Amino acid sequence: MSREYPIIAVTGSSGAGTTTIKDAFERMFNREKIEAAFVHGDSFHRYSREEMNKILLEAPERKKSLSHFAVEANMLDELDRLFGSYADNGTGIYRHYIHAEDTEMLELGFRVGTFTPWTELPEGTDLLLYEGLHGGLVTDEFNIAQYVDLLVGVAPTINLEWIQKIERDTNLRGYSQEAVIDTIQSRMSDYMQYILPQFSRTHINFQRIPTVDTSNPLALQDVPSNDESMVIIRFKDRLSTDFPYLLAMVKDSFMTRPDTLVIPGGKMSLAMELILTPRIHELLENRRFR
Repeated sequence: MSREYPIIAVTGSSGAGTTTIKDAFERMFNREKIEAAFVHGDSFHRYSREEMNKILLEAPERKKSLSHFAVEANMLDELDRLFGSYADNGTGIYRHYIHAEDTEMLELGFRVGTFTPWTELPEGTDLLLYEGLHGGLVTDEFNIAQYVDLLVGVAPTINLEWIQKIERDTNLRGYSQEAVIDTIQSRMSDYMQYILPQFSRTHINFQRIPTVDTSNPLALQDVPSNDESMVIIRFKDRLSTDFPYLLAMVKDSFMTRPDTLVIPGGKMSLAMELILTPRIHELLENRRFR
């Protein structure tokens, strides 16, 4: 796919580590002097935290049918409109959802769990980077994936994903461990219906596998470090991927299938830059200008 205004989406579950990939893209953009528009998927939640809690308090039976993974809890029509508008002319509207770690926004007077007003994307950007839950979503009503020129999946093993979510939400967002576990359980159906299928559409998947015991991910424990893990990287377009180059550049890497590279977890940042930088340049070089 070649557009005048490319869209890159990093998709994955809450706690999967999509922010790590987003940060890697941001470093690459700064180094390569690429102007990017950044959009977070949480911005398209339909309800503020207070509104969501009120709905669940008044109708507790909805807890298993309403989660941020689900279509009905998100303004996917707005996300679809943003992607379509940006792909066509580099414009669109977005907003921010305020998390507890968003200190800059909190200092401006916004409350955790609320949204900033909708505003126009900055002008003159080279591409759009989306990080969130639904970058590769396809349903009977919505096809978000059709707009995405490079879809990157972040899908750690499920045990590691849960450990990371519990650690983040208890330490950074002020939730109790019991509340986070309850959220994980209530979202499982939506996770299987809306999140998992996206990883079959990704151009590149990064899956971190711990090399320490995570048998009970619901027990409070430290998140395995990068050096205590391996990363499995699967490529959709394996014929155009320079595996000999990657094997030479990433020490102790190896292949397990014709489309799959395995690297030490501590080499993930290096591998991401080696893999993603040329793909970004390819998107920009192949843009169609009217």
